[in-house]
Amino acid sequence: MVELAARVILTETEHGTVLLDEHTGRYWMTNATGRTVLRSFAAGGTVLDAAAALCAAHTGVTMDDAERDAAALLEQLRRSGLVLP
Repeated sequence: MVELAARVILTETEHGTVLLDEHTGRYWMTNATGRTVLRSFAAGGTVLDAAAALCAAHTGVTMDDAERDAAALLEQLRRSGLVLP
């Protein structure tokens, strides 16, 4: 399960999401693909769940590509301290 750090606020936008780290004042933005992954994580999903959601939302996306993209986003979130380890 992936959980945002308590200091992070997530807001969905027309084109993706914006994450605000309230401690640093830094913003991160994702596109619609990132929004799909973050929604899956917020619902308690794993990287595989997020990949399946990407495949369902975007025609022509393979499970391998979707899993790689979801894992890459998760790694970026972890490196930035936006999600709990």
